Amino acid sequence: MCTVCGCGAGEVRIEGKAAVGHDHDHHHGHHHDHGHDGHHHHDDHLHDYGSGPASTQAPGMSHARMVRLEKDILAKNDEYADANRSLFAERGVLALNLVSSPGSGKTTLLCRTIEALEDTLPIAVIEGDQQTSNDADRIRATGAPAVQVNTGKGCHLDAHMVGHAARHLGLADGSLLFIENVGNLVCPAGFDLGEAHKVVILSVTEGEDKPLKYPDMFHAADLMVLNKTDLLPHLDFDVDACITNARKVNPRIKVLKVSARTGEGMADWIAWVQAARRMALAGHRAATGLEGAA
Repeated sequence: MCTVCGCGAGEVRIEGKAAVGHDHDHHHGHHHDHGHDGHHHHDDHLHDYGSGPASTQAPGMSHARMVRLEKDILAKNDEYADANRSLFAERGVLALNLVSSPGSGKTTLLCRTIEALEDTLPIAVIEGDQQTSNDADRIRATGAPAVQVNTGKGCHLDAHMVGHAARHLGLADGSLLFIENVGNLVCPAGFDLGEAHKVVILSVTEGEDKPLKYPDMFHAADLMVLNKTDLLPHLDFDVDACITNARKVNPRIKVLKVSARTGEGMADWIAWVQAARRMALAGHRAATGLEGAA
């Protein structure tokens, strides 16, 4: 069990392979290498991630001990995140961490984005979900390479999983990496993956009070994409109130209004992604030969 967020035990699988190197009970303190052999062995030994109900404090654990373990977990995660960030910087990769509730439409938004950009730059996707490869299959149908990370009973991706999956993808220099996190507006807020930006996708079907209910996520995000705006005529949803609520918890957050289904607002979203990519490339080394890339 993860003592930070309380998510339960379960196998972490990357493309069907048990990710033996990832220890979701991070408090054991072992350091694991990101290396991946690139092969899928469905009969590999399955790593035991512990058992027991989700809770904020294990039985018999003192509060001081729990706090220290939480700090240790996040510190270890941040080490992996820094390694990911260095890898992305070396290769001029823009990594975007897409977070939302289930059903926000982020996979549809992602597919439409890939279709708009795939002829102009290399794109890859890391798909996070507790079970199934349905979303990764949808991504692959666009032609973009995708690696599925199944977190089992875990409720978020962490930096070690992302580093492992990124190496599995073999990212091209100057590429755009989308990380589609597990559908959850709570736990992913606390785990840095090494991304350049967190992008929170909020559907207009969810209610304008979501930023106030889940302030940590909206505080951590650089951009809020308000999706499914084509449904607004059929809903009692106050767009201005939603934006005001988001800015109450994060005055610097940018907001885009989009309908991935109809294409409304997609040009603004694509422009934001392209601008963020130019920033990622600006500091890239001359040795890569990517200076001036769009």
